[in-house]
Amino acid sequence: MQPKAQTAHFDLDKIILTWKTVLYNLFLITAGIIVFVIGMNSILIPNKLLGAGVSGAAIIIHYLFPSADVGITYFLLNIPLMFLGWFSISKRFMLYTIFGMAFFSLAAAVIKTPPVPLKDPILVAVFAGIVCGTGAGIVLRSLGSAGGVDILAIYGNQRFGLRPGLSSFLINAVVIMTGAYFFGLQIALYSLIYVFTSSKTLDAVLTGFNQRLSTIVISDKYKEIAEEIFKKVNRGATFLQAQGAYTGSPREVIFTITTLTELPKLKNVIFNIDPEAFVVVNSTLEVIGKRHGTRKVY
Repeated sequence: MQPKAQTAHFDLDKIILTWKTVLYNLFLITAGIIVFVIGMNSILIPNKLLGAGVSGAAIIIHYLFPSADVGITYFLLNIPLMFLGWFSISKRFMLYTIFGMAFFSLAAAVIKTPPVPLKDPILVAVFAGIVCGTGAGIVLRSLGSAGGVDILAIYGNQRFGLRPGLSSFLINAVVIMTGAYFFGLQIALYSLIYVFTSSKTLDAVLTGFNQRLSTIVISDKYKEIAEEIFKKVNRGATFLQAQGAYTGSPREVIFTITTLTELPKLKNVIFNIDPEAFVVVNSTLEVIGKRHGTRKVY
């Protein structure tokens, strides 16, 4: 009888954990959409700026046909993308996304915040990009999306390894060019500032403002440097086998991963031991593994 009780307890814990995960992801999607819609309804639309992606296409249709509701138009435009996500990404991802699409349509119709009192169109574009990019980034930190370009961004990231922000920027550029045709080049250029700011903000939110850096250190005192990296920087290090091209002599090269905030400390550790050390620091697209993050499975 005892094993059955343990199994039941385990299943209950698993169910609780699953529901916590579901509620957490729904919270991220809901919060991100609210932030995005506030930016759209209080900054973008009052200043007649063009939006981005599918929401941008819905805004263009709204400008051309004022009776067309942005939320409803957005949902209708997303229907073909629902099939792409369902068959190319995952069923779980699309269930979250369908919730996001429905909630976005509702929020766009219900949330009517007063316009932000900004007159400078550049400030308007930058501020809108920060607000909407933050909202989009929060949504993409979940296991779902709000539909639209988010689906294409996830698809491009999984299939081709493209950054979501880059994918969004390229797709949004097409929408901006369409808007330029209807509303003029000046509006389109201001909107392009919005798209660029939004994509950079989105990437910053996804990486947590703490992008990893890969560092290569070439020094004769590699053992001492590695020991100090362990102790003072609290990071791991790997010795790579290398060979000097000029001398032909074998040597050890240190490879380590750090963050932007830890980089000054790492440099102090290296150059306090060996002022003649050769150091190369590279930005990374993504680091997955112990202490650095896990692979996001949709």
